[in-house]
Amino acid sequence: MTGGSSVAARNVTRGTVLADRVEVAASLWARFMGLMGRARLPVGDALWLPSSNGIHMFFMRIPIDAVFVGRAGADGNRRVLSVHRGLRPWIGLVPLVRGADGCLELPVGTIDATATSVGDSVLIAEDHLR
Repeated sequence: MTGGSSVAARNVTRGTVLADRVEVAASLWARFMGLMGRARLPVGDALWLPSSNGIHMFFMRIPIDAVFVGRAGADGNRRVLSVHRGLRPWIGLVPLVRGADGCLELPVGTIDATATSVGDSVLIAEDHLR
């Protein structure tokens, strides 16, 4: 990931950390490129795709977990709408998630390691705990 990121993703419901180094794909180009071409995604890293309700696995070299979330509430928390474990490279499109307003792309195993489930609250924000 790019160095110096101060964004983290936490599952508030479970009290677990999804990623403490979150790269934000803010531009249309960055969202399109996503993790394409990257050889690895270390544990603790993630890519946040704001305003996304679907992703693809074309040109991907690594499998990932994906967590789709809704819009942020007044407290900044986002409800988990859909989880996808072990998405394999080159398999195609992940079906659009109705109501999703972003996707966290995570290393495989993160969903299970953090017990993240549909309905949980996730906070993606600057990490003030460092």
